[in-house]
Amino acid sequence: MAARCGGMWRLPRCPLLVRTVPAARRTGSERRLSSKPQTPQICIVGSGPAGFYTAQHLLKHHTQAVVDIYEKLPVPFGLVRFGVAPDHPEVKNVINTFTQTARSERCNFIGNVTVGADVTVEELQRAYHAVVLSYGAEDKRELGIPGEQLQGVYSARDFVGWYNGLPDNRHLFPDLSSETAVILGQGNVALDIARMLLSPLELLRKTDVTEPSLEALSQSRVKKVWLIGRRGPLQVAFTIKELREMLNLPGTRPVNDPSDFQGLGDVLKDLPRPRKRLTELLLKSVEPPGEKEAARRAQCQREWGLRFLRSPVAVIPSDDGKRAAGVRLSVTRLEGSGDKAVAVPTGETEDIPCGLILSSIGYRSVPICPDVPFLPKQGIIPNTMGRVQGAPGLYCSGWVKRGPTGVITTTMTDSFDTAQALLEDVKSGALNSSDPRAGASAIRELLLLRGVQSVSFSDWEKIDAVETTQGEKVGKPREKILDTEEMLQVASR
Repeated sequence: MAARCGGMWRLPRCPLLVRTVPAARRTGSERRLSSKPQTPQICIVGSGPAGFYTAQHLLKHHTQAVVDIYEKLPVPFGLVRFGVAPDHPEVKNVINTFTQTARSERCNFIGNVTVGADVTVEELQRAYHAVVLSYGAEDKRELGIPGEQLQGVYSARDFVGWYNGLPDNRHLFPDLSSETAVILGQGNVALDIARMLLSPLELLRKTDVTEPSLEALSQSRVKKVWLIGRRGPLQVAFTIKELREMLNLPGTRPVNDPSDFQGLGDVLKDLPRPRKRLTELLLKSVEPPGEKEAARRAQCQREWGLRFLRSPVAVIPSDDGKRAAGVRLSVTRLEGSGDKAVAVPTGETEDIPCGLILSSIGYRSVPICPDVPFLPKQGIIPNTMGRVQGAPGLYCSGWVKRGPTGVITTTMTDSFDTAQALLEDVKSGALNSSDPRAGASAIRELLLLRGVQSVSFSDWEKIDAVETTQGEKVGKPREKILDTEEMLQVASR
């Protein structure tokens, strides 16, 4: 999860107490120490996939490197824990690999530490030879339309955080009293949310969805979900796996308009293979169903559909002006083709009555502090192969490096590239790791002075044990602790 600049200091900043001895005064034994293999002290900010994959590559390919991973929450794994859908446990299996990395004798997890508030990037740079920023994209992109702040309108980030147990979102309490929900966006996260809203409770009860969310979903009146895209079927951002899950979701039926897909068969042969397979499945979804499928659909109580060439221009308020009663969409047309096609307004509008609107138009990274370069428009740290521009010894990986796109394997490759660039700099001497750095010992001293309770990986394993034990009692993989203070109490036992 992201680390932020700002916040209240518990105690004033203190300089790092690192004693250096001039070369002329070093004893023979001290000079002999300098001839030993280099021990690069490296810290990573963020314990999500980008952070752990970066650490994994560094530890594997440099046998002396020491890697410390800082995380603002008391628990690790970032979006694997708080972003992956509860009904995708196979995706969360990567936690097993990350756990092996964290248990390495040359790796330390240091949780409950907000870089930018509890400790500064500058202090980390003085304590380590290299600092890798892997803090992800913790903010949401705004719609920027009238009525966005009305009750009943939520960002996908907050909604996903709510049902996945992110402490910041535990008090969201979304209003699920409307029969129709509109999701603005057609990516994998949008389909995740649609599945959560429409899935039978008996399926969700076997997942690690939080108990308060499960209770709220059990009372939900949502029966229809529309997923809105400003472009056409050839530009949808979801993948074939997620589409297939929606088409096979028990108790639901698709209600797509066949006219939206006219002419697509003529361009199939020219599409890249992944897009071709996805489009073929979309086309199949609007074909007249066979007898068995038609009988199944006739019994379904819930439905979902894709609406194309529509872009939100306003949330329609209720009569009292306090909550959402619908969404007004601009009808668009495409200029260009393929992924480069641009949606252009036609001047027509269309209203969809609904009481639940979820904006799934992407996440956004934020600056960690004023001294670290940041491109606000792109939402990334300017870099070359992970090397932060104009900041020697500072690196970045993951979403804050390239933007909030791709899947976990994309992040793995991206993070390996950053780690490799760092190792090349160590090897070439561009990153000087010959002078000793205090590393975690110096930072822990500062945290102690500032009254910050840090969490080790063994502390996290205490939290993990409590969560899995509580989950076993109700037939779930785990029952997540939602309050950070409760996490810290468990960790300190």
